This record gives sequence, C-alpha cells and structure tokens, in this order.
Amino acid sequence: MVGLFLAQVLMSFNVAALPISLGGMVEDFGVPPTVASTTIVVYGLAVAALVMTGAKLGQRIGWVLIFRCVLVVFAASSLIMILSPTIGWAIAGQVLAGAAAAIIVPALVALIAENYRGTQQATAVGSLGSARAFSGISAFLIGGTLGTFVGWRPIFFITLALAIAVFALSFGLRSDRGDRSVRIDLVASLLIGAAIVLLTLGFNNLNAWGILLADPDAPFDVLGLSPAPIFVVVGLILGQAFFLWTRRRMRRGQEPLVNLSVLGHSRERSAVYAMFIIVSMEAAVNFTVPTYIQVVQGRTPFDTSLAMMPFNLTVFITATLIVRFYRRHSPRTIALFSFGLTTVALIWLSFVVTNNWETLPTILGLVLFGIGQGALVTLVFNVLVTAAPKELAGDVGSIRGTTQNLASAVGTAVMGALLVTMLTLNVAGAAAEHPELPDELIAQVDLDEVNFVSNDDLRAVLEQTTATPAQVDAAVTLNEEERLHTLKLGFLILAGLSAIAAIPASRLPRYRPEEIPDPSPSE
Repeated sequence: MVGLFLAQVLMSFNVAALPISLGGMVEDFGVPPTVASTTIVVYGLAVAALVMTGAKLGQRIGWVLIFRCVLVVFAASSLIMILSPTIGWAIAGQVLAGAAAAIIVPALVALIAENYRGTQQATAVGSLGSARAFSGISAFLIGGTLGTFVGWRPIFFITLALAIAVFALSFGLRSDRGDRSVRIDLVASLLIGAAIVLLTLGFNNLNAWGILLADPDAPFDVLGLSPAPIFVVVGLILGQAFFLWTRRRMRRGQEPLVNLSVLGHSRERSAVYAMFIIVSMEAAVNFTVPTYIQVVQGRTPFDTSLAMMPFNLTVFITATLIVRFYRRHSPRTIALFSFGLTTVALIWLSFVVTNNWETLPTILGLVLFGIGQGALVTLVFNVLVTAAPKELAGDVGSIRGTTQNLASAVGTAVMGALLVTMLTLNVAGAAAEHPELPDELIAQVDLDEVNFVSNDDLRAVLEQTTATPAQVDAAVTLNEEERLHTLKLGFLILAGLSAIAAIPASRLPRYRPEEIPDPSPSE
C-alpha cells in the first residue's frame, strides 16, 4: 500500500500545489489569475480525456511497465514547471502531468480490486481518499512556506522527488505481461476525448469569449455567437455519441473502450453524479479561496495554507475514518447527511465570510464543508468499486478518473467565469450609484473586463486616469465591497448545487457491508 499511497499523493500534491502557485505565476508571468488557473484546467482536462484510453493501454501493455513509463513523464512535467519561462510552458507541463495521471488513476483501482475485498477493500479505497487530503495538507503547508519565502517553482521539486520515489518502489511490484488481445476502440477514444476537450474549453472560456455573444477576444464567432457555448453543446453531442457507439459495440459482442455494465444500475450512475457534484464543489472552493487571499488581498501563500488548513485537515481525517460508519449506516444515509452538511456549511460561509479568513465562523464553515466532502469522495468511490467484479476494476478506475478530473476542470472554470461575470455586473451597477465617481472617470476604465485584482494594482490603474485621490479611495472601497459581495454570492450558488445533489444521493444503495452482493461471476 505504500507505493499506491505515494502514487496517489504524487497526483494529489501536484493538483493541490497549483492553487498555491497561482499568485506566484500571476506575478512571475504577468498574466491574470484566470489565465494562470488554466494550468489547473488543462491537468484535469488531460486526465479526463485520456483516462479511458489509458486504462486499456494498461491492460494491454501491463500495469507495472506502463506505470513506470508514466512516472518518468510525470517527473519530466515537474522539471518543466520548475524551469518554465512562460505560462505556456507551465500549461504544457500540466498537460504532461495529466497524461501521466491518466494511466496512474486506473492502475491504482485495478491493484486495489485485485488485492483486497470487503472491509479491507473499503479501507484501501479510504486510504486513497486520505492520501488526497494528506497531499492537500502537505501541499498547503510546505508549498505555502516555500511560496512565501523562496518562490512557487521549488514546490515542484517535491513532485519530482515523489515521482522518483514511486518509480523506485515500483520495482517491488509483481510484474505482469499484460494482455495483447485487448483492443482499443479508437473511435470511442476520439469521441470521448473530443467531447471532454470541447466541454472543458467551452466552460473555461465562457467569460473570456462571451457567455452567449462573442467578445472581441474570442478566436472566432458563428453568426455573432461565442464559440464557448457552441463548444459546450457540441461536446455534449459527442459525449452522447460515445455512449451510443459503446452500447452498439457491446450489443455486437465487441470489446468497448469502457464496459458500461459498471453503470448498469441506477445506484452506480447516481454515485457518478454525486462524485461529479462534490468534486466540482471542492475544485471551486480550492480555486476561490487561494485566488481571493493571494491575488485580491495580496497575502502570501503561507497565509493561504493557514486559511485552508482547517478544510484540508478535516477532509484527511474524515476520508480515513468514514469507513468505520459503513458497518452501521448505508451509503444512502451517509451521502444524504454529508450533502446536507456541505449545503449548510456553504450557506453559513455565504453569510459569515469576511476579508479576514482566520475568524472562527469562517473556520467552522470550512471544517463542516471538509467533513461532508471527505466522507462523500470516499463513499461514492467505494460504491463503484464494490459494485463491479475485479476484472472490470480498470473500467471503474477510468470512469472515476474521467468524472473527478472533468468535474475538477469544470468546477474551476465555471466558478472563475461565474465570479468574474458577477463582479463585472456588481461593480458596474455600484459605480452607477456612486455620484463621487463621475461618468467621465468610469469611461476611462473598461468595466466590461473587470477581474479580481489587489487594491495596489487597482490604485496603479486608477492613477493613470484623471481620478483625484478621493475618487481613487472611493473606487478602491467600492471594489472591496463588491468583491466580498461576489464571493458570498458564489458560496450561495454552490450551496444550491449541493442541495440539488440530494437527488442522486437518494438513489445510492441502502445495503450495509455484510449485505453487499458479490459482483464477481459465480465460479
């Protein structure tokens, strides 16, 4: 389990380190926060687009051999992050890391399903969840310290060291030769890959290209329409085509890219829906809080690590201990309670959050959200693993990887676009109601492109206009108020999404561990 645990730590540490590095990348590369956050999006995009194909490659080539190969790729991505001269190089580094993770994700599930059953399997699954949370804690502590006193680049020396360590430990794994008879459905690979790429690009550029009508920054337009919603629609169509194509191959007895029988029952489909919602909410919070603290408040990455510590520590503890409740409560009961907890926590945060993240009410809200999030990620994954025979574990792993990483990318992208859009509308409306900010001054500032900026950066922009010192102070105060208002609205919207999750959660299984049906075929 040490090697499996560290492999999960490697991927999760990389993901957790990216939000901490946003402030440093914004300053180092001179780009807006939404551009720097593209590193988060492309990582999730690469994993989600390639994980199903990666699962088949692992089955065909052999998990151990391909596992070692992708660890080398992950190490190379860390070197690119350390040495990147531009944001483009950093984005390319995360594409490589995502491609490597697309193999690691199904490998972990396949090895757990092969070696563990029953309570041991639930504990092993829980260890992956706790590894994600442990990585978040260590990334925010170590990464926050390095980012404050040294810089954001040294953070990725840790991922480089982890990749090397896991590579060395992989030689203790039992070698396998793979199965050369496994065939990869290239049509399905292209359909699902293109669908995920278009969906993620569409969601990620809703603000930059226009939610409906094309903005000047859009690469092209279709009869005046923005390409972002078009990408989303086409992505949904291609995703549906993937499912139709896969079902057709299964009816004909041909080998599919992923066996959809692992989603044959409503409880497995509900687990996937619930996983998508909770991971997207986690991604939104992990993007919003560090961005607000580092970029808006101008505070250090170490401050960010302290602010996020209650959340990450709670997720770590909950993901580890939640398996003890499986003996007494059904997955449906735990899921409904957990989503109720995340809903209450987000509503609470929408009312109590202030510019000071270290207040007790804010910490309490993050702790409550962490309890619900930690319980849910482990729970829904365990439902999928226990429902499928071990020979389909790779398919479960690929579905898990696709869902989690697409949700992470979409959650980050949509939350960024949503916050910027609401901030633009709020600032424009508030400016019109402030007589001390005349129209001739407002005309000198492009309110159509308002973004989250620090007070110092805002002052620097306003000093280039005809604004008087009093007007500059009024504009900064207005922006502070509207940023906080926008943040509270964002938490309230996430609370609504969490409440909606009660629908799929109510369809999760009612059984307890001793009642779980054996998914393996009878021998």
